[in-house]
Amino acid sequence: MKLIFTLFLCLGFAIGTNAQSFKNTKDSKYNFKQVQRLSASPVESQGRTGTCWSFSALSFLESEIMRIKKSDDPIVLSEMFIVRKAYEEKAKKYVRMDGRTNFGEGGAFHDIPFVIKNFGIVPRSVYSGLKKRKDVYNHGSMFDRLDSIVQQANLSGNGIQAEWLAAYNAELDNGIGVLPTNFKYKGSNYTPRTFYNSLGIDMNNYVSLTSFTNHKIYQKCMLQIPDNWLWDVSYNIKVNELFESTLHALKSGYTVAWGADVSEDGFSFRNGIAIVPASDAQIKVEGKDNKNFSDAGADKYSAAFLNPVREVEVTQEMRQKAYDEKQTTDDHGMHIIGYSVDRKGRYFFLVKNSWGTSNYPEGYLYVSEAYFKLKTINIYLHKEAIQDQLRSKLGL
Repeated sequence: MKLIFTLFLCLGFAIGTNAQSFKNTKDSKYNFKQVQRLSASPVESQGRTGTCWSFSALSFLESEIMRIKKSDDPIVLSEMFIVRKAYEEKAKKYVRMDGRTNFGEGGAFHDIPFVIKNFGIVPRSVYSGLKKRKDVYNHGSMFDRLDSIVQQANLSGNGIQAEWLAAYNAELDNGIGVLPTNFKYKGSNYTPRTFYNSLGIDMNNYVSLTSFTNHKIYQKCMLQIPDNWLWDVSYNIKVNELFESTLHALKSGYTVAWGADVSEDGFSFRNGIAIVPASDAQIKVEGKDNKNFSDAGADKYSAAFLNPVREVEVTQEMRQKAYDEKQTTDDHGMHIIGYSVDRKGRYFFLVKNSWGTSNYPEGYLYVSEAYFKLKTINIYLHKEAIQDQLRSKLGL
């Protein structure tokens, strides 16, 4: 941890230290006064995969473990253990549903409790999902072969057959690795289930919150996005409550997993910022984002990324219209670990990404209140991090 802390200190990022000021880029005139920054594990890279949902949710759980254990020494969990089991279960469901459900690299935060409660979890050092330490994650060719297997199984009309399932798992074993059944970690012997039990987290304590008016407010609803292949539920609240819940969680010492649309012109990982400028701000876009939203994406240029600008006042109706018209889509999962205010007193969340550390904030970015309200799909957090009054309304 000493090396990690020193790196952050040199960059002006002292973990747990507040009332400091930061910038999103070296030449930026934004001045972010840090109010809260909570403990988080080091930034990882999802490589060329669509597995942000696993990287962001496990980063969130790593912070939860540090919070529960009152330790700044992270236990880094295996993203690919989650991915490996989710890929397998997703294929079974796809075939049972005769191909009438989603099958792809993407997933949702719900996948993580499903896998952990049913199969356990292991440390990343035990199961990295890479053949060589220097390798970069890339599931493109492997997933093409997996897709071919399930399509053939689906066409056969014979359901869950040992033959295709064996071929499918052999492909996963070759591409990601054979799953460990017993392992040693820090001198103790574990299975994936007993390791989960040792972490001090209860996956039943975590919930998803969303905000869309095509569902009843303060009721459970199925998050209607293709990657929700589990058809699991979220609690539907008002958009202002969604923002306030995230802010309240951070103030109370809890981090938050964040699912969002990152295809907007105002989202610039390279510039370390996500904003919704008013119409007088011009953003030039060159190139395009890749299909998995697994890197910095298209090049974006605007003075608004360097000089504070007026932003759109986001309403519930505006948010719903963007969702209904597919301008807001489920692109990417990230991890909110703190918040700052700018010179005008506007809130910006500090967000940990899974695209490596190539940008100025070393893998992080600042997300404005306007961007959060307009482009959030859902958040995932500990139910005790939610305000008492709202938790009562939801029956939690």
